[in-house]
Amino acid sequence: MNTSDTDKVFAGPVPKLYQLHMVPMLFEPYAADLAHRLAARSPARVLELAAGTGVVTRHLATLLPAGSAIVATDLNPAMLEAAQELGTTRPVAWRQADAMQLPFDDASFDAVVCQFGVMFFPDKPQAFAEARRVLSPGGVLLFNVWDRIEENQFADTVTQALAAFFPEDPPRFMVRTPHGYHDVAAIGHDLAQAGFTAAPEIATLAARSQAVSAPIAALAYCQGTPMRGEIEARDAARLGEATEAAAEALARRFGTGPIDGKMQAHIVSIDR
Repeated sequence: MNTSDTDKVFAGPVPKLYQLHMVPMLFEPYAADLAHRLAARSPARVLELAAGTGVVTRHLATLLPAGSAIVATDLNPAMLEAAQELGTTRPVAWRQADAMQLPFDDASFDAVVCQFGVMFFPDKPQAFAEARRVLSPGGVLLFNVWDRIEENQFADTVTQALAAFFPEDPPRFMVRTPHGYHDVAAIGHDLAQAGFTAAPEIATLAARSQAVSAPIAALAYCQGTPMRGEIEARDAARLGEATEAAAEALARRFGTGPIDGKMQAHIVSIDR
């Protein structure tokens, strides 16, 4: 299994840790932002890609008009199971689906939304083309992506700590994938390659990432994401030690109590 394969593995204990720690620490503020942006358009039919454990889905279920239909998809069954267990305030159709080849008819949706999932798509123009295909004329593709890792202090600190812990083969998951698609010119080019003719609207939004402690933040990054697989591939017996090294680095930078750091993302919207 190569790195592009392992970057997409959200299985075993990862979904539970991801929901418990990563969602409140990183994803909740941006999920609320994305849902409010979409709700302003009152779409009748919404497709969510890479829904994960459903943080955006839950916001959409609360904010969208009662008659709006929501279909939430993800490639990973374990993540969908976790989302379904958490539930939503009203019925949502959950479905496993690959963004590269969506199992939906042309013009089936008024909106396609994706929170921090685009970075994982192996062929982004193809995924965008599929989103465009299933959108009705006048529909919107709305997604967000992380900005460069240097603008995201927790992720940057953890990545540097793991590089020092594994100096001969540093884990690069965070740089390579979550923070690897931050070039807005490249995003615009890929959307054009996918057949979108309008210019995308791209906003850069800074927010604060908060955790109850440095060890919890380290646990989230090292064991609640595919970073876990990278660490275990180097030395599974040292997962705990690597997590401790990340926790120590976070504590040195942000303190030993509750910690707070900058995070930043791009929000991209483009009409069909």
